[in-house]
Amino acid sequence: MMLPYSDFSFFGLSLFAVFYGLDWIATVPPTVKLSGQTFGREQGPLIFGWVFTSHQLGAAAAAYGAGASRAILLSYLPAFVFAGAACLIAAMAILTVRRRPTEAVLPAAAE
Repeated sequence: MMLPYSDFSFFGLSLFAVFYGLDWIATVPPTVKLSGQTFGREQGPLIFGWVFTSHQLGAAAAAYGAGASRAILLSYLPAFVFAGAACLIAAMAILTVRRRPTEAVLPAAAE
């Protein structure tokens, strides 16, 4: 939501780039790890592949929507505001996720 109001100065764009870069790169390793932990070594990479595919399809829809906004409303501002609102909704939604307790696996006793 900050980018359209950054006045596109060197400082404003640099600040945006730092936060966007940290946000973007910081999500991949935890997603890979969570996929592996939750779905196992065999299914984890497949699940991550679907997550990545869904992300790309969402990005394509967002790019198309931003282009439509620009063509119809002559402004990208609604697309930026919508994207920022979607991020805030996702951030709030993730707070509702609860991790299920896992059972401790004890090693089998040697006979």
